[in-house]
Amino acid sequence: MRKVTAFGSAGALVTATLIAGAVAAPTANAESRHGRNSHVSQTRGAEIAAARAAKAGIDWQDCPADWGIAKPIQCGWVTVPLDYAKPDGKKIKLAVDRIGNTGTKAERQGALVYNPGGPGGSGLRFPTRVTNKNPLWVNTSKAYDFVGFDPRGVGHSAPISCIDPQEFVKAPKMDPVPDSEADKRVQRKLAAEYADGCAERSGEMLPQMTTPNTVRDLDVIRAALGEKKLNFLGVSYGTYIAAVYGTLYPDHVRRMIADSVVNPSREKIWYEANLDQDVAFEMRWKDWQDWVAKNDASFHLGDTRAKVQDQWLKLRATAKKNPIGGVVGPAELIGFFQSAPYYDSSWVPVATVFSKYVAGDTQALVDAAAPDLTDTAGNIASENGNAVYTAVECTDAKWPTSWKKWDRDNSKLHKNYPFMTWANAWLNLPCATWPAKQQTPPTVKTGKGLPPVLIVQSTRDAATPYEGAVELHKRFKGSRLITEKDAGSHGVTGLVNPCINEKVDTYLLTGKVGAADVTCTPHATPKP
Repeated sequence: MRKVTAFGSAGALVTATLIAGAVAAPTANAESRHGRNSHVSQTRGAEIAAARAAKAGIDWQDCPADWGIAKPIQCGWVTVPLDYAKPDGKKIKLAVDRIGNTGTKAERQGALVYNPGGPGGSGLRFPTRVTNKNPLWVNTSKAYDFVGFDPRGVGHSAPISCIDPQEFVKAPKMDPVPDSEADKRVQRKLAAEYADGCAERSGEMLPQMTTPNTVRDLDVIRAALGEKKLNFLGVSYGTYIAAVYGTLYPDHVRRMIADSVVNPSREKIWYEANLDQDVAFEMRWKDWQDWVAKNDASFHLGDTRAKVQDQWLKLRATAKKNPIGGVVGPAELIGFFQSAPYYDSSWVPVATVFSKYVAGDTQALVDAAAPDLTDTAGNIASENGNAVYTAVECTDAKWPTSWKKWDRDNSKLHKNYPFMTWANAWLNLPCATWPAKQQTPPTVKTGKGLPPVLIVQSTRDAATPYEGAVELHKRFKGSRLITEKDAGSHGVTGLVNPCINEKVDTYLLTGKVGAADVTCTPHATPKP
Protein backbone atom coordinates (compact mmCIF):
# COMPACT_ATOMS: atom_id res chain seq x y z
CA MET A 1 0.00 0.00 0.00
CA ARG A 2 1.70 3.13 -1.06
CA LYS A 3 0.97 6.80 -1.46
CA VAL A 4 1.82 8.24 -4.83
CA THR A 5 4.57 10.83 -4.69
CA ALA A 6 2.90 13.25 -7.10
CA PHE A 7 -0.32 14.99 -6.20
CA GLY A 8 -3.61 14.52 -8.00
CA SER A 9 -6.22 17.10 -8.77
CA ALA A 10 -7.70 16.46 -5.35
CA GLY A 11 -4.61 18.08 -3.83
CA ALA A 12 -3.71 14.83 -2.13
CA LEU A 13 -0.58 12.85 -2.25
CA VAL A 14 0.20 11.37 -1.96
CA THR A 15 5.41 -24.16 -7.96
CA ALA A 16 6.13 -27.51 -9.20
CA THR A 17 8.58 -27.82 -12.03
CA LEU A 18 7.42 -26.28 -15.28
CA ILE A 19 4.51 -28.30 -16.62
CA ALA A 20 3.33 -27.49 -20.12
CA GLY A 21 -0.42 -27.32 -20.53
CA ALA A 22 -0.93 -27.14 -16.78
CA VAL A 23 -4.64 -26.45 -17.25
CA ALA A 24 -6.64 -28.57 -19.64
CA ALA A 25 -8.34 -26.70 -22.48
CA PRO A 26 -12.14 -26.54 -22.26
CA THR A 27 -14.04 -29.18 -24.16
CA ALA A 28 -15.84 -28.32 -27.39
CA ASN A 29 -19.16 -28.64 -25.53
CA ALA A 30 -18.00 -26.27 -22.82
CA GLU A 31 -16.88 -23.76 -25.46
CA SER A 32 -20.15 -24.01 -27.35
CA ARG A 33 -22.13 -23.18 -24.22
CA HIS A 34 -20.41 -19.79 -24.04
CA GLY A 35 -21.60 -17.69 -26.93
CA ARG A 36 -20.14 -14.25 -27.50
CA ASN A 37 -20.61 -11.95 -24.47
CA SER A 38 -22.55 -14.59 -22.58
CA HIS A 39 -22.61 -14.22 -18.79
CA VAL A 40 -21.08 -16.98 -16.70
CA SER A 41 -19.88 -16.92 -13.12
CA GLN A 42 -16.58 -15.08 -12.68
CA THR A 43 -15.07 -18.29 -11.31
CA ARG A 44 -16.02 -20.21 -14.45
CA GLY A 45 -14.90 -17.32 -16.63
CA ALA A 46 -11.51 -17.39 -14.96
CA GLU A 47 -11.24 -21.15 -15.54
CA ILE A 48 -12.00 -20.66 -19.24
CA ALA A 49 -9.43 -17.84 -19.51
CA ALA A 50 -6.76 -19.89 -17.72
CA ALA A 51 -7.37 -22.89 -19.97
CA ARG A 52 -7.00 -20.72 -23.06
CA ALA A 53 -3.84 -19.11 -21.68
CA ALA A 54 -2.30 -22.51 -20.89
CA LYS A 55 -2.91 -23.55 -24.48
CA ALA A 56 -1.58 -20.29 -25.96
CA GLY A 57 1.47 -19.89 -23.70
CA ILE A 58 3.53 -16.70 -23.96
CA ASP A 59 5.41 -15.62 -27.07
CA TRP A 60 8.59 -14.36 -25.42
CA GLN A 61 10.52 -11.70 -27.35
CA ASP A 62 13.09 -9.01 -26.64
CA CYS A 63 11.37 -6.22 -24.72
CA PRO A 64 10.27 -3.10 -26.63
CA ALA A 65 13.10 -0.55 -26.67
CA ASP A 66 11.09 2.15 -24.91
CA TRP A 67 10.34 -0.11 -21.93
CA GLY A 68 13.91 0.24 -20.68
CA ILE A 69 14.29 -3.49 -20.00
CA ALA A 70 17.44 -4.89 -21.57
CA LYS A 71 18.28 -8.40 -22.78
CA PRO A 72 18.47 -11.16 -21.65
CA ILE A 73 15.14 -10.25 -19.99
CA GLN A 74 12.27 -11.05 -22.36
CA CYS A 75 8.75 -9.65 -22.57
CA GLY A 76 5.39 -10.98 -23.68
CA TRP A 77 1.63 -10.67 -23.33
CA VAL A 78 -1.13 -12.61 -21.62
CA THR A 79 -4.71 -12.07 -22.78
CA VAL A 80 -7.47 -11.88 -20.15
CA PRO A 81 -11.16 -10.92 -20.23
CA LEU A 82 -11.95 -7.40 -19.12
CA ASP A 83 -14.96 -8.88 -17.32
CA TYR A 84 -14.57 -12.46 -16.11
CA ALA A 85 -18.33 -12.91 -16.21
CA LYS A 86 -17.98 -12.42 -19.99
CA PRO A 87 -15.01 -14.59 -20.97
CA ASP A 88 -15.91 -14.22 -24.66
CA GLY A 89 -16.37 -10.46 -24.39
CA LYS A 90 -13.78 -7.68 -24.54
CA LYS A 91 -10.18 -8.74 -23.86
CA ILE A 92 -7.19 -6.82 -22.54
CA LYS A 93 -3.52 -7.72 -22.75
CA LEU A 94 -1.25 -7.84 -19.70
CA ALA A 95 2.46 -7.11 -20.07
CA VAL A 96 4.76 -9.72 -18.51
CA ASP A 97 8.53 -10.20 -18.47
CA ARG A 98 10.95 -12.85 -17.27
CA ILE A 99 14.50 -14.00 -16.93
CA GLY A 100 15.28 -17.71 -16.76
CA ASN A 101 16.78 -19.35 -13.68
CA THR A 102 20.56 -18.99 -13.44
CA GLY A 103 21.13 -22.53 -12.14
CA THR A 104 20.98 -25.88 -13.88
CA LYS A 105 17.90 -27.54 -15.31
CA ALA A 106 17.87 -29.84 -12.29
CA GLU A 107 17.92 -26.87 -9.87
CA ARG A 108 14.95 -25.18 -11.51
CA GLN A 109 11.72 -25.00 -9.48
CA GLY A 110 9.57 -22.96 -11.85
CA ALA A 111 8.63 -19.28 -12.01
CA LEU A 112 8.54 -16.80 -9.12
CA VAL A 113 5.98 -14.08 -9.85
CA TYR A 114 6.24 -10.70 -8.15
CA ASN A 115 4.03 -7.73 -7.31
CA PRO A 116 5.55 -4.64 -5.64
CA GLY A 117 2.35 -3.09 -4.33
CA GLY A 118 0.36 0.03 -4.96
CA PRO A 119 -2.31 -0.53 -6.11
CA GLY A 120 -0.69 0.80 -9.26
CA GLY A 121 2.86 -0.54 -9.04
CA SER A 122 4.59 -2.23 -11.98
CA GLY A 123 6.45 -5.49 -11.35
CA LEU A 124 8.43 -5.38 -14.60
CA ARG A 125 11.68 -4.39 -12.85
CA PHE A 126 11.73 -7.63 -10.86
CA PRO A 127 13.92 -9.62 -13.30
CA THR A 128 16.57 -6.87 -13.09
CA ARG A 129 17.38 -8.22 -9.62
CA VAL A 130 19.10 -11.00 -11.54
CA THR A 131 20.78 -8.87 -14.21
CA ASN A 132 21.96 -6.41 -11.54
CA LYS A 133 23.30 -9.35 -9.50
CA ASN A 134 21.42 -8.33 -6.36
CA PRO A 135 23.19 -10.44 -3.69
CA LEU A 136 19.98 -11.08 -1.71
CA TRP A 137 18.46 -12.97 -4.64
CA VAL A 138 21.42 -14.97 -5.97
CA ASN A 139 20.35 -18.27 -4.37
CA THR A 140 16.67 -17.94 -5.27
CA SER A 141 17.43 -16.98 -8.87
CA LYS A 142 19.30 -20.27 -9.35
CA ALA A 143 16.02 -22.09 -8.75
CA TYR A 144 13.43 -19.76 -10.28
CA ASP A 145 12.66 -17.78 -13.38
CA PHE A 146 11.91 -14.25 -12.13
CA VAL A 147 8.62 -13.03 -13.62
CA GLY A 148 7.16 -9.53 -13.36
CA PHE A 149 3.94 -8.08 -14.73
CA ASP A 150 1.93 -4.90 -15.03
CA PRO A 151 -1.44 -5.53 -13.38
CA ARG A 152 -4.58 -4.54 -15.26
CA GLY A 153 -4.78 -0.78 -15.72
CA VAL A 154 -1.06 -0.29 -14.98
CA GLY A 155 1.73 0.76 -17.34
CA HIS A 156 1.54 -1.33 -20.50
CA SER A 157 -1.52 -3.37 -19.42
CA ALA A 158 -4.53 -1.40 -20.73
CA PRO A 159 -3.47 1.67 -18.71
CA ILE A 160 -6.16 3.85 -17.16
CA SER A 161 -6.11 7.59 -16.55
CA CYS A 162 -8.20 10.10 -14.59
CA ILE A 163 -6.69 13.48 -15.50
CA ASP A 164 -4.20 14.97 -17.96
CA PRO A 165 -0.77 13.92 -16.60
CA GLN A 166 0.76 17.39 -16.92
CA GLU A 167 -2.16 18.86 -14.98
CA PHE A 168 -1.79 16.09 -12.42
CA VAL A 169 1.78 17.04 -11.52
CA LYS A 170 1.42 20.83 -11.68
CA ALA A 171 2.53 22.62 -8.54
CA PRO A 172 2.01 24.11 -6.08
CA LYS A 173 -1.12 22.30 -4.96
CA MET A 174 -3.37 23.48 -2.18
CA ASP A 175 -2.17 22.86 1.39
CA PRO A 176 -3.75 19.52 2.42
CA VAL A 177 -4.32 20.83 5.97
CA PRO A 178 -7.46 22.97 5.76
CA ASP A 179 -7.61 26.35 7.47
CA SER A 180 -11.37 26.72 7.05
CA GLU A 181 -14.61 25.12 5.93
CA ALA A 182 -14.09 26.92 2.61
CA ASP A 183 -10.79 25.04 2.15
CA LYS A 184 -12.61 21.76 2.77
CA ARG A 185 -15.28 22.64 0.20
CA VAL A 186 -12.60 23.28 -2.42
CA GLN A 187 -10.92 19.96 -1.68
CA ARG A 188 -14.25 18.12 -1.80
CA LYS A 189 -14.97 19.67 -5.20
CA LEU A 190 -11.54 18.64 -6.50
CA ALA A 191 -12.04 15.08 -5.26
CA ALA A 192 -15.45 14.80 -6.93
CA GLU A 193 -14.02 16.20 -10.17
CA TYR A 194 -11.22 13.65 -10.02
CA ALA A 195 -13.75 10.80 -9.65
CA ASP A 196 -15.69 12.21 -12.62
CA GLY A 197 -12.45 12.38 -14.62
CA CYS A 198 -11.82 8.68 -13.95
CA ALA A 199 -15.29 7.89 -15.36
CA GLU A 200 -14.75 10.11 -18.41
CA ARG A 201 -11.28 8.83 -19.30
CA SER A 202 -11.50 5.20 -18.13
CA GLY A 203 -15.18 4.44 -17.52
CA GLU A 204 -15.27 1.01 -19.17
CA MET A 205 -12.39 -0.24 -17.01
CA LEU A 206 -13.49 1.11 -13.62
CA PRO A 207 -16.03 -1.60 -12.62
CA GLN A 208 -13.39 -4.25 -13.40
CA MET A 209 -10.50 -2.62 -11.49
CA THR A 210 -10.69 -4.87 -8.43
CA THR A 211 -8.27 -6.98 -6.42
CA PRO A 212 -10.26 -10.20 -7.13
CA ASN A 213 -9.92 -9.50 -10.87
CA THR A 214 -6.18 -8.90 -10.50
CA VAL A 215 -6.03 -12.23 -8.64
CA ARG A 216 -7.88 -13.94 -11.51
CA ASP A 217 -5.40 -12.32 -13.90
CA LEU A 218 -2.56 -13.71 -11.80
CA ASP A 219 -4.00 -17.20 -12.09
CA VAL A 220 -4.27 -16.80 -15.87
CA ILE A 221 -0.60 -15.68 -15.94
CA ARG A 222 0.28 -18.80 -13.92
CA ALA A 223 -1.45 -20.94 -16.53
CA ALA A 224 0.17 -19.06 -19.45
CA LEU A 225 3.58 -19.72 -17.86
CA GLY A 226 2.76 -23.43 -17.92
CA GLU A 227 2.90 -23.63 -14.12
CA LYS A 228 0.65 -26.07 -12.27
CA LYS A 229 1.04 -24.04 -9.07
CA LEU A 230 2.03 -20.48 -8.29
CA ASN A 231 5.15 -19.20 -6.53
CA PHE A 232 4.46 -15.60 -5.53
CA LEU A 233 6.19 -12.76 -3.73
CA GLY A 234 3.87 -9.87 -2.86
CA VAL A 235 5.02 -6.70 -1.12
CA SER A 236 2.71 -4.08 0.41
CA TYR A 237 -0.57 -4.13 -1.62
CA GLY A 238 0.93 -7.25 -3.23
CA THR A 239 0.22 -8.98 0.09
CA TYR A 240 -3.50 -8.31 -0.34
CA ILE A 241 -3.24 -9.88 -3.81
CA ALA A 242 -1.56 -12.84 -2.06
CA ALA A 243 -4.28 -12.99 0.61
CA VAL A 244 -7.11 -13.00 -1.92
CA TYR A 245 -5.28 -15.44 -4.24
CA GLY A 246 -4.73 -17.81 -1.31
CA THR A 247 -8.46 -17.54 -0.54
CA LEU A 248 -9.77 -18.01 -4.10
CA TYR A 249 -7.10 -20.46 -5.32
CA PRO A 250 -5.68 -22.21 -2.22
CA ASP A 251 -4.79 -25.40 -4.11
CA HIS A 252 -2.98 -23.41 -6.82
CA VAL A 253 -0.36 -22.09 -4.35
CA ARG A 254 3.08 -23.69 -4.09
CA ARG A 255 5.13 -21.03 -2.26
CA MET A 256 3.88 -17.61 -1.20
CA ILE A 257 5.55 -14.74 0.67
CA ALA A 258 3.60 -11.77 2.01
CA ASP A 259 5.99 -8.92 2.86
CA SER A 260 4.70 -5.79 4.69
CA VAL A 261 1.09 -6.78 4.99
CA VAL A 262 -2.13 -4.93 4.22
CA ASN A 263 -4.68 -5.84 6.89
CA PRO A 264 -6.98 -8.26 4.99
CA SER A 265 -10.00 -7.84 7.28
CA ARG A 266 -13.11 -6.85 5.33
CA GLU A 267 -13.72 -4.15 7.92
CA LYS A 268 -10.34 -2.58 7.12
CA ILE A 269 -10.51 -2.61 3.30
CA TRP A 270 -10.03 0.25 2.51
CA TYR A 271 -11.37 3.20 4.55
CA GLU A 272 -10.24 2.02 7.98
CA ALA A 273 -6.88 0.82 6.63
CA ASN A 274 -6.08 4.36 5.54
CA LEU A 275 -6.97 5.78 8.94
CA ASP A 276 -4.67 3.21 10.56
CA GLN A 277 -1.95 4.31 8.17
CA ASP A 278 -2.16 7.92 9.41
CA VAL A 279 -1.34 6.76 12.96
CA ALA A 280 1.55 4.57 11.81
CA PHE A 281 3.04 7.31 9.61
CA GLU A 282 3.19 9.66 12.58
CA MET A 283 5.02 7.01 14.62
CA ARG A 284 7.61 6.44 11.91
CA TRP A 285 7.96 10.16 11.19
CA LYS A 286 8.99 10.58 14.83
CA ASP A 287 11.43 7.67 14.51
CA TRP A 288 13.10 9.51 11.64
CA GLN A 289 13.20 12.78 13.58
CA ASP A 290 14.85 10.98 16.51
CA TRP A 291 17.50 9.64 14.13
CA VAL A 292 18.07 13.10 12.61
CA ALA A 293 18.48 14.55 16.10
CA LYS A 294 20.93 11.81 17.04
CA ASN A 295 22.97 12.75 13.95
CA ASP A 296 22.85 16.48 14.54
CA ALA A 297 26.60 16.71 13.92
CA SER A 298 25.89 15.80 10.29
CA PHE A 299 22.58 17.58 9.65
CA HIS A 300 22.45 20.54 12.05
CA LEU A 301 18.67 20.38 12.29
CA GLY A 302 18.48 20.15 16.08
CA ASP A 303 19.66 17.66 18.68
CA THR A 304 16.16 16.69 19.89
CA ARG A 305 13.04 15.49 18.11
CA ALA A 306 11.22 18.65 19.20
CA LYS A 307 13.87 20.85 17.57
CA VAL A 308 13.72 18.87 14.31
CA GLN A 309 9.92 19.15 14.37
CA ASP A 310 10.21 22.92 14.89
CA GLN A 311 12.41 23.13 11.77
CA TRP A 312 9.80 21.13 9.86
CA LEU A 313 6.94 23.37 10.99
CA LYS A 314 8.99 26.46 10.12
CA LEU A 315 9.72 25.06 6.64
CA ARG A 316 6.07 24.18 6.19
CA ALA A 317 4.90 27.65 7.22
CA THR A 318 7.41 29.30 4.87
CA ALA A 319 6.32 27.13 1.95
CA LYS A 320 2.66 27.86 2.72
CA LYS A 321 3.21 31.62 2.71
CA ASN A 322 5.49 31.66 -0.34
CA PRO A 323 6.01 28.36 -2.18
CA ILE A 324 9.74 27.67 -2.40
CA GLY A 325 10.99 28.31 -5.91
CA GLY A 326 7.38 29.18 -6.73
CA VAL A 327 6.46 25.50 -6.83
CA VAL A 328 7.09 23.75 -3.51
CA GLY A 329 4.27 24.29 -1.04
CA PRO A 330 3.15 22.13 1.90
CA ALA A 331 1.60 19.51 -0.40
CA GLU A 332 4.85 19.06 -2.32
CA LEU A 333 6.81 18.95 0.94
CA ILE A 334 4.69 16.04 2.16
CA GLY A 335 5.16 14.33 -1.20
CA PHE A 336 8.92 14.47 -0.70
CA PHE A 337 9.28 14.05 3.07
CA GLN A 338 6.89 11.08 3.31
CA SER A 339 9.54 8.85 1.73
CA ALA A 340 11.50 9.01 5.02
CA PRO A 341 8.79 7.28 7.10
CA TYR A 342 8.33 4.88 4.20
CA TYR A 343 11.87 3.67 3.59
CA ASP A 344 15.04 3.78 5.64
CA SER A 345 16.94 4.19 2.36
CA SER A 346 15.40 7.70 2.19
CA TRP A 347 16.53 8.77 5.66
CA VAL A 348 19.89 10.19 4.58
CA PRO A 349 18.76 11.78 1.26
CA VAL A 350 15.74 13.50 2.84
CA ALA A 351 17.72 14.74 5.85
CA THR A 352 20.50 15.98 3.54
CA VAL A 353 18.10 18.04 1.41
CA PHE A 354 16.45 19.41 4.56
CA SER A 355 19.84 20.28 6.02
CA LYS A 356 20.90 22.09 2.83
CA TYR A 357 17.69 24.12 2.84
CA VAL A 358 18.18 25.24 6.45
CA ALA A 359 21.78 26.16 5.57
CA GLY A 360 20.48 28.41 2.75
CA ASP A 361 20.44 26.11 -0.32
CA THR A 362 16.82 26.23 -1.50
CA GLN A 363 17.57 24.74 -4.93
CA ALA A 364 18.27 21.27 -3.53
CA LEU A 365 14.74 21.21 -2.10
CA VAL A 366 13.17 22.50 -5.32
CA ASP A 367 15.05 19.86 -7.33
CA ALA A 368 13.91 17.12 -4.94
CA ALA A 369 10.28 18.10 -4.34
CA ALA A 370 9.06 19.99 -7.40
CA PRO A 371 7.56 18.24 -10.44
CA ASP A 372 9.57 18.06 -13.64
CA LEU A 373 7.17 19.12 -16.38
CA THR A 374 9.70 18.06 -19.05
CA ASP A 375 9.55 14.43 -17.83
CA THR A 376 6.39 13.58 -19.73
CA ALA A 377 6.94 9.81 -19.52
CA GLY A 378 7.48 10.01 -15.75
CA ASN A 379 4.41 12.20 -15.34
CA ILE A 380 2.27 9.79 -17.35
CA ALA A 381 3.49 6.97 -15.08
CA SER A 382 2.76 8.99 -11.91
CA GLU A 383 -0.75 9.88 -13.05
CA ASN A 384 -1.42 6.29 -14.11
CA GLY A 385 -0.21 4.98 -10.74
CA ASN A 386 -2.50 7.37 -8.89
CA ALA A 387 -5.44 6.47 -11.16
CA VAL A 388 -4.98 2.74 -10.49
CA TYR A 389 -4.52 3.30 -6.76
CA THR A 390 -7.80 5.22 -6.68
CA ALA A 391 -9.72 2.89 -9.00
CA VAL A 392 -8.82 -0.31 -7.15
CA GLU A 393 -9.36 0.99 -3.64
CA CYS A 394 -12.60 2.78 -4.57
CA THR A 395 -14.05 -0.19 -6.51
CA ASP A 396 -12.89 -2.93 -4.12
CA ALA A 397 -15.14 -1.93 -1.24
CA LYS A 398 -17.94 0.30 0.01
CA TRP A 399 -16.74 3.72 1.21
CA PRO A 400 -18.55 6.22 3.42
CA THR A 401 -20.58 8.69 1.35
CA SER A 402 -21.27 11.03 4.27
CA TRP A 403 -18.87 13.98 4.34
CA LYS A 404 -19.70 14.38 8.04
CA LYS A 405 -18.07 11.00 8.72
CA TRP A 406 -14.93 11.83 6.72
CA ASP A 407 -14.69 15.24 8.37
CA ARG A 408 -15.23 13.89 11.89
CA ASP A 409 -12.79 10.98 11.56
CA ASN A 410 -9.98 12.98 9.94
CA SER A 411 -10.37 16.08 12.12
CA LYS A 412 -10.08 13.87 15.19
CA LEU A 413 -7.03 11.98 13.88
CA HIS A 414 -5.28 15.13 12.70
CA LYS A 415 -5.06 16.45 16.27
CA ASN A 416 -2.57 13.75 17.27
CA TYR A 417 -1.33 12.48 13.90
CA PRO A 418 -0.97 15.57 11.70
CA PHE A 419 1.83 14.49 9.34
CA MET A 420 -0.26 12.53 6.82
CA THR A 421 -3.91 12.58 7.92
CA TRP A 422 -5.44 15.28 5.72
CA ALA A 423 -3.22 14.52 2.71
CA ASN A 424 -4.37 10.91 2.92
CA ALA A 425 -8.01 11.94 3.31
CA TRP A 426 -8.03 14.02 0.13
CA LEU A 427 -6.21 11.29 -1.78
CA ASN A 428 -9.01 8.85 -0.95
CA LEU A 429 -12.00 11.18 -1.03
CA PRO A 430 -12.86 10.42 -4.70
CA CYS A 431 -14.13 7.10 -3.29
CA ALA A 432 -17.00 8.98 -1.59
CA THR A 433 -18.49 9.91 -4.98
CA TRP A 434 -17.12 6.98 -6.98
CA PRO A 435 -18.97 6.50 -10.30
CA ALA A 436 -18.56 2.68 -10.53
CA LYS A 437 -20.37 0.08 -8.42
CA GLN A 438 -18.41 -0.65 -5.25
CA GLN A 439 -17.87 -4.31 -4.39
CA THR A 440 -17.78 -6.30 -1.16
CA PRO A 441 -14.27 -7.57 -0.33
CA PRO A 442 -13.83 -11.35 -0.02
CA THR A 443 -13.42 -12.91 3.41
CA VAL A 444 -9.76 -13.92 3.50
CA LYS A 445 -9.42 -17.42 4.94
CA THR A 446 -7.59 -20.73 4.64
CA GLY A 447 -8.96 -22.88 1.85
CA LYS A 448 -8.37 -26.57 1.21
CA GLY A 449 -4.88 -27.24 -0.08
CA LEU A 450 -3.24 -23.97 0.99
CA PRO A 451 0.40 -24.71 1.91
CA PRO A 452 2.32 -22.79 4.60
CA VAL A 453 2.63 -19.10 3.68
CA LEU A 454 5.60 -17.03 4.90
CA ILE A 455 4.71 -13.60 6.30
CA VAL A 456 7.41 -10.97 6.87
CA GLN A 457 6.79 -7.69 8.67
CA SER A 458 8.51 -4.94 10.63
CA THR A 459 6.83 -3.70 13.80
CA ARG A 460 7.04 0.03 12.98
CA ASP A 461 5.98 -0.01 9.30
CA ALA A 462 4.19 3.23 8.36
CA ALA A 463 2.39 2.15 5.19
CA THR A 464 1.15 -1.25 6.38
CA PRO A 465 0.89 -1.32 10.18
CA TYR A 466 2.07 -4.48 11.98
CA GLU A 467 -1.46 -5.55 12.95
CA GLY A 468 -2.08 -6.46 9.29
CA ALA A 469 0.57 -9.19 9.42
CA VAL A 470 -0.89 -10.57 12.65
CA GLU A 471 -4.34 -10.65 11.06
CA LEU A 472 -3.19 -12.50 7.92
CA HIS A 473 -1.22 -14.92 10.11
CA LYS A 474 -4.42 -15.72 12.04
CA ARG A 475 -6.41 -16.23 8.85
CA PHE A 476 -3.88 -18.42 7.01
CA LYS A 477 -3.52 -21.58 9.08
CA GLY A 478 -0.02 -23.04 9.04
CA SER A 479 1.54 -19.71 8.06
CA ARG A 480 4.69 -18.45 9.76
CA LEU A 481 5.37 -14.85 10.80
CA ILE A 482 8.87 -13.39 10.75
CA THR A 483 8.84 -10.16 12.74
CA GLU A 484 11.57 -7.57 12.37
CA LYS A 485 11.39 -5.90 15.77
CA ASP A 486 12.00 -2.17 16.29
CA ALA A 487 12.35 -1.57 12.54
CA GLY A 488 9.94 0.15 10.18
CA SER A 489 11.22 0.19 6.62
CA HIS A 490 8.54 -0.87 4.14
CA GLY A 491 9.42 -3.98 2.12
CA VAL A 492 11.50 -6.15 4.44
CA THR A 493 12.64 -8.85 1.99
CA GLY A 494 14.63 -6.26 0.04
CA LEU A 495 16.78 -5.30 3.04
CA VAL A 496 20.04 -6.79 4.29
CA ASN A 497 19.15 -8.66 7.47
CA PRO A 498 20.67 -12.17 7.54
CA CYS A 499 18.08 -13.39 10.08
CA ILE A 500 15.35 -12.67 7.50
CA ASN A 501 17.26 -13.24 4.25
CA GLU A 502 18.26 -16.80 5.21
CA LYS A 503 14.69 -17.75 6.16
CA VAL A 504 13.31 -16.34 2.91
CA ASP A 505 15.89 -18.30 0.91
CA THR A 506 15.19 -21.49 2.88
CA TYR A 507 11.45 -21.18 2.33
CA LEU A 508 11.69 -20.52 -1.42
CA LEU A 509 14.27 -23.26 -1.96
CA THR A 510 12.84 -25.98 0.35
CA GLY A 511 9.30 -24.93 1.31
CA LYS A 512 10.23 -25.14 5.01
CA VAL A 513 8.87 -22.38 7.25
CA GLY A 514 10.35 -23.58 10.52
CA ALA A 515 8.61 -24.91 13.60
CA ALA A 516 7.64 -21.56 15.10
CA ASP A 517 7.31 -17.85 14.40
CA VAL A 518 10.57 -15.90 14.60
CA THR A 519 11.51 -12.44 15.83
CA CYS A 520 14.59 -10.86 14.25
CA THR A 521 16.59 -7.88 15.47
CA PRO A 522 16.40 -4.84 13.17
CA HIS A 523 18.56 -4.33 10.10
CA ALA A 524 21.36 -1.78 10.35
CA THR A 525 20.27 1.83 10.88
CA PRO A 526 21.35 4.17 8.05
CA LYS A 527 24.55 6.12 8.57
CA PRO A 528 24.86 9.76 7.46
